[in-house]
Amino acid sequence: MKDMKPADTAAREAYEEAGIRGTVARKALGTFLYDKDMDDGRTVPCEVKVFALKVARQLKAWPEQHEREARWLNPHEAVALIAEEGLRTMIDLFGSTHGRRKSVPQG
Repeated sequence: MKDMKPADTAAREAYEEAGIRGTVARKALGTFLYDKDMDDGRTVPCEVKVFALKVARQLKAWPEQHEREARWLNPHEAVALIAEEGLRTMIDLFGSTHGRRKSVPQG
């Protein structure tokens, strides 16, 4: 989102995709690249900055709740479900340095 700072964009995406609100870190954990499939059949390369977010609450309703399944997983469980290698590496490292018991939203 061009008019927002990256950390604020991450917080907004967390709300839209998983219905979570909280405090987002101002510094990115890292970035990863992936190819996004568009509705018109094109593939567009994307660079994604990943930010940690300390969750304060999860809402009962959010914009994309009918498009996604939201569930809480510990980082080790989440890594097993992530297709993008760069994101898997970041989540694995985050889980190793911040404790394997913490949960991350998957959606």
